[in-house]
Amino acid sequence: MEFSEMAAKIAGGNGFIAALDQSGGSTPKALKGYGIEEGAWSTEEEMFGLIHQMRARIISSPSFTGDKVLGAILFERTMDGEVNGVPTPQALIAKGVVPFIKVDKGLEDEGFGGFGGVQLMKPMPTLDALLERSKALGVFGTKERSVINSANAEGIAAVVKQQFEIAAQVLSHGMMPIVEPEVNIKSATRAECDKILLAEILKNLDALPEGQRVMLKLSLPIVPGTFDPLVSHPKVLRVVALSGGYERPEACAELAKNKGIIASFSRALLQDLRSQMSDAEFDAALSDAIDEIYKGSTQKVDAAAAA
Repeated sequence: MEFSEMAAKIAGGNGFIAALDQSGGSTPKALKGYGIEEGAWSTEEEMFGLIHQMRARIISSPSFTGDKVLGAILFERTMDGEVNGVPTPQALIAKGVVPFIKVDKGLEDEGFGGFGGVQLMKPMPTLDALLERSKALGVFGTKERSVINSANAEGIAAVVKQQFEIAAQVLSHGMMPIVEPEVNIKSATRAECDKILLAEILKNLDALPEGQRVMLKLSLPIVPGTFDPLVSHPKVLRVVALSGGYERPEACAELAKNKGIIASFSRALLQDLRSQMSDAEFDAALSDAIDEIYKGSTQKVDAAAAA
């Protein structure tokens, strides 16, 4: 797939984006969920080898195709690895799945820079080199995550400003950024966070140069339809949602209430997969998860009727 074909698929395709980008501190938790306990590896390399085996098994599954999975977000080590002897991005493209790469280096502590209630991204001094390498491997776009824990207007503005600064850097390399200012779904001020976030994103979208577009990855809003202005915005290629800690049935039900938003789930996609499964059992469990998330991404319901 050429870049224009990937853009068209992401913009208008029916399906969702699989988030296969657990990294660093989240890898042991992901492996435990997969049925591999922490004592199963003795070095970091062995740990990342195990998580790559899991991701390669997912990508190799007969049910993991571009018919329902529009794209997949990779961790850097996964991007640099292979699936059945083929570089991972090319293995995805061969199945009709558009590859993305997680580029952030993790989060600062809450309060960093004097901004309470939010966690900014850590510096990315090698981002240009990573973008060049990713693009050479056929990767379409990036994903970069911040977190919003409470309705601090100044902090949320700082998060969105930083996100769009990184997005501009990604766009300068001819790649598509997924801007991800995640609202913590356990926040006591979640509805207010959504409102402030919407206003800040719109402000930054309007400042984008003509002809440039970004993607947005957002927590599902507490009030369905809150992000409708983003879904229809001419400078937004697609709005996708993270599961944010919801179990899959609840995440899919919330997703279905928001027209135009598709899933980009991680844990909700992987929660029923186990390393001990036979290939047939694994493929069946993954197929069920893909079908459920696909349905939530494509079958939208009226929020008032669903209430």
